[in-house]
This record gives sequence, C-alpha cells and structure tokens, in this order.
Amino acid sequence: MTDMPPKLAEIVDEFAGAPREVVLEMLLEFADAVPPLPADLAGHDGMEQVPECQTAFFLRAIVQPDDRVVTHFDCPPEAPTTRAFAGILAEGLAGATTAEVLAVPDDLYARMGLSQTISPLRVRGGTAILARLKRQIAEQAPASRTE
Repeated sequence: MTDMPPKLAEIVDEFAGAPREVVLEMLLEFADAVPPLPADLAGHDGMEQVPECQTAFFLRAIVQPDDRVVTHFDCPPEAPTTRAFAGILAEGLAGATTAEVLAVPDDLYARMGLSQTISPLRVRGGTAILARLKRQIAEQAPASRTE
C-alpha cells in the first residue's frame, strides 16, 4: 500500500492477513505498546479529547520544523481496543511527514479487516481518532501557515 507511511502499511497488511483469533492478540500487543505521555502533557494539557470514543481518549499531533509529525495519545488501560488504535498509530506514523499522515486512508481500520473482529462502535471511534489527528496536522502543515 503506497498511500500511507511504510510502517503503517506493514501493520495494515499484517492485520489484514491474520486470522481473527490472532487479530485480537495483535490488538492487545499494540494496546500495551502505547508510549507514556511526556510530562508537559500530563493532565491532558493541550490535548484534544475524542468524544466519539466510548472511553476517555486524548490526542495531540505536533508538526516539527522538519515536517515530521510527533503524536501523543492517552487512553486508559481498561480500554484495550481503543488503546490499540493509539498503539497502531503511534508505531505506524513514527517519523512520518505531514503529507504521509494526511495521505492515510480514512477507511484504515476497514483495510485492516477490523470490522470483522470488533464492534462498529469501536471502528467508528478509531476512525474519529484518525480524523482528528489528521485535522490537527492539516492545521499545522506548512501550507496552512502561509495562507
């Protein structure tokens, strides 16, 4: 898949080709891999809440001067599926440019085959996470700054 960062494309392919029972294990691994928030974001200062998620989910995207995107996510461990979305995005988008992140297809979770494994409500929440992340990045992208 050439329409997204290579690492994210690799993750999508792994999920899409995995049997259903393995997909659940993979989701749990990504849920455990969410990096901790830096101290300056403790208490969700400067983070956006994603109300479409059933659980409290916060995110922040920062476009660096070199056009690389840094993402921060916070979601309680008691919500492993939603937390897995954060882990997938954190790993898959690490080091990506604004253009690469903005090119991530909106139907990312369907491409991963997750609609056969998790509830539509959870997929909707994951889709909202991606949409809000992309919006934050678009607002900070160099083209937006000059307009």
